[in-house]
Amino acid sequence: QVQLVESGGGLVQPGDSLRLSCAGSGFRLEDYAIGWFRQAPGKEREGVSCISISDGSTYYPDSVKGRFTISRDNAKNTILLQMNSLKPEDTAVYYCAADWTDCLGFGPNWGDYWGRGTQVTVSS
Repeated sequence: QVQLVESGGGLVQPGDSLRLSCAGSGFRLEDYAIGWFRQAPGKEREGVSCISISDGSTYYPDSVKGRFTISRDNAKNTILLQMNSLKPEDTAVYYCAADWTDCLGFGPNWGDYWGRGTQVTVSS
């Protein structure tokens, strides 16, 4: 059974860091591009990072560039999202997704497989 499971979310203060994990089962994550998305209440889903299959290149929107880092741990069949200097506007449910078409077309409709999400809350 193909499955993605996110973990690592929680409640932190502004300026703190969190590391999210996306664990795959039933398939090899290294064979797919992996993206992280977030969705806050009343807002559209936003892609915050993608790591390609082909050359490991990464993508970040301006809203998180320089603060978030995506990486692969192929030995553990896991994708990590390191989030630093967190802001209240980063509060959302974070999802990981896998897509065989690489990071091309990365956006809300991207992704062959999705996890169920992990809540990140940034508040003082």
